[in-house]
Amino acid sequence: MKTTLCEKWFSPTRSAILRALSLSLTSLIVAGCPAGKTKTENIIIRGSNTIGEELAPRLIAEFRKDHPALGFDLEFKGTTYGLGALMVERCDIAAASRPTSTNEMKLAQDRDVKLIDHIIGFYSVAVIVNAANAVTNLTQDQVRDIFTGTVTNWNAVGGPNARIQLFIRDPISGTYLGFQELAMEKKPYALDLKTSTNYTGIVEAVALEANGIGYVSFDLTRKPGVKAVSIGGVEPSVPTVNKGQYPYARLLRLYTNKPRETKSAREFVQFVESPRGQEILSQMGYMPRP
Repeated sequence: MKTTLCEKWFSPTRSAILRALSLSLTSLIVAGCPAGKTKTENIIIRGSNTIGEELAPRLIAEFRKDHPALGFDLEFKGTTYGLGALMVERCDIAAASRPTSTNEMKLAQDRDVKLIDHIIGFYSVAVIVNAANAVTNLTQDQVRDIFTGTVTNWNAVGGPNARIQLFIRDPISGTYLGFQELAMEKKPYALDLKTSTNYTGIVEAVALEANGIGYVSFDLTRKPGVKAVSIGGVEPSVPTVNKGQYPYARLLRLYTNKPRETKSAREFVQFVESPRGQEILSQMGYMPRP
C-alpha cells in the first residue's frame, strides 16, 4: 500500500520527534524565566501609595524572615490602579486606602471577581503646631486654606500676627498625597513651604519654628516642642478615629480575589492581620484595625 505524505508526517517516528521538540521548547522557556517570577513563588502587590511608601516594605521585610524564598513584585500608583490590576489578574493583592466604588463593584461582578476586603488598620494624621502657639483648634476649612496658601497669617485663625510657616512631607511621599486628599480637597499645596523626608523631620522643624505647622502620625504629637490641634473640636485620638469622628483618618485595606487567592498571598494577609503585623503598624505610627 502506498503511504501518503500525511501518513509519513504523522508516523510514530515523527510523532516522537515532535514530542521531543515540544519538551525541549518547554524546558527552554522554563529555564529562560527568571527565578521567583511565578505566582506560587512571588506575591504581586499593586495599589495605594499610602500603604506602599513605608508600611508595605516594612511588613514584607518582617514576613520574609519566616519566608525567605518568597519574592514580592511591588508597584504603587494609587488605589484605583491596584483594584484595576486585581480585576484583570495582574496582581495577587490590591492595596487600598479607600473602599471600592459602586463602579468598581459593578466591574468586579461583571468579571466574576469576588473581592475579599481585608481591613488592616488606619492611616491617620494629626496637625501639629509649635507648643507655644495659642491656637488649639482649627476647622477643616481653615486647615485646607492654610496648607493651600489661601491663609498665610496666624491672626486669620485666632493666632498671633505672624506669617505661617508650612512643613510637609516630600512630594514623592504617599503621605504627601494622602494629606492632600484628606485635608485639602486635592487642591495644590502652597508654594512657600518646606519639605521633609519623614515625620520626625517635621516634628523637629515645627518645634524650632514658633510659627510652624505640619502633619505627623499620632504617636509623634507627644514629642517636646509641639502639640496637636483639634479639628472642628475633635481631638486626634484612637477613640475618635474608631468612632469615625476624627476627619483625617482612613481605613487601609488589602483586597484579594477569592477564586484566585494564592496560598502565599493569603498567608501574607493573615500575617498583616496577626498581632505581630499589627504591632508593626503601631510602631510605624499607623493605628491597628478596630
